[in-house]
Amino acid sequence: MASPQMSEALSQVQSAPDQAAALESLLENLSTVSAPLTIVNDLKAIVDAIFGSSLSIVKQQTVLATFIIALKASNHADLWIEVGQHVLAVLAAQTSSFHDQAATVRELVADGYETNEDNLEAAKVLAEIPLDSSQRKVSNEDRVRVWIRIVRNYLEVDDTTSAETYLNKLKNVIYTVSDPALNLHFRLSQARIQDSKREFLPASQAYHDISLSPAISEDERLHTLGMAVKCAILAPAGPLRSRALGRLYKDERAAHLDEFGMLEKMFLDRLLSPREVGKFAQSLAPHQLATTADGSTVLAKAVVEHNLLGASRLYANIGFDALGLLLGLDPARAEDTTARMIEQGRLVGRIDQIERLIWFEKSAGAEEERGGVLGAGSARRAEVAVGRELRRWDANVRGLAEEVENVTNALQREFPEFVAAHLVV
Repeated sequence: MASPQMSEALSQVQSAPDQAAALESLLENLSTVSAPLTIVNDLKAIVDAIFGSSLSIVKQQTVLATFIIALKASNHADLWIEVGQHVLAVLAAQTSSFHDQAATVRELVADGYETNEDNLEAAKVLAEIPLDSSQRKVSNEDRVRVWIRIVRNYLEVDDTTSAETYLNKLKNVIYTVSDPALNLHFRLSQARIQDSKREFLPASQAYHDISLSPAISEDERLHTLGMAVKCAILAPAGPLRSRALGRLYKDERAAHLDEFGMLEKMFLDRLLSPREVGKFAQSLAPHQLATTADGSTVLAKAVVEHNLLGASRLYANIGFDALGLLLGLDPARAEDTTARMIEQGRLVGRIDQIERLIWFEKSAGAEEERGGVLGAGSARRAEVAVGRELRRWDANVRGLAEEVENVTNALQREFPEFVAAHLVV
């Protein structure tokens, strides 16, 4: 029910010779007629008066445009939502088309929901905007702007499936849009969806590329770089992740990040302690701490695989029990994890199930995989690796010679005549 002052003002509008002009004047002087406690009902009454009058469709559209401006000027999210929903209900009952006005009101209602952090409702309201109607011409840029908002709202509530649906629509038209801000939002949304789907390596690459964009502020660039580092750390251990870590480690800005300690240890294949992992986990998003099919978290799985890779750099071989103790797993799971990484080509080695031993083979290109950024330290490790291989070669030659000698001695004991006739001892 409208306030008495508003009811009187609307009755004067009905008797005015130019109702459209009277309604626009009322809207321009709304604060003198309506109070904050009655503003919701007063605005609803004005909407009803606009469509209950004898105004032509063109004049109704003009007055409604003024009404939307007045509603937006109130700068009150709850008011935008409640009155906006009433306007949409009135427009839905009209026989004539008010597509443009309805789209504007839906965007304003979505603004209200976003202000109140009700992102799911905001996405639903925006999704109802007709973008492919033959009665309303919409440019690709306007389509992209709405779809980007829908994607971002769905991502805020971790609805990756719905967000990806609209991202796929964006892929068909984004190449026609030159607005750098919209293109940046598209790339960021794509990275966030990859991140949410645990496609950490492509997400890390996308975040890193965005962090180099001059279109965003320095703080935002550092934040995006931090997201790239987190995704690289959570990615499955192996050569591809090693290259991603190397690329980020070489970025001079990475040293200023809180995640740099973890990045450095992972890049240098150093074992991670539970304390370091726990501190890093505090900075992760819920989906990055989600439980996987085997019952472990994404982070725990990434740390186990990294420590296993680090152990392969330290040991030539290790028993199932000792490896399980090192990784914090039971021996059977340690064996399964190693077997899976070997099978996927992320670890070079072999498993002796009879002796319950895992033999690690050193990759000749290990230093190259880490990006070749270690300078003198890299050269020193290369020398150590060469020395280790030479000692292994010497041991193999010595072992072979000892086996030949054992065979010769056995032949002398069993077949002395044959040895004297055919072998030089």
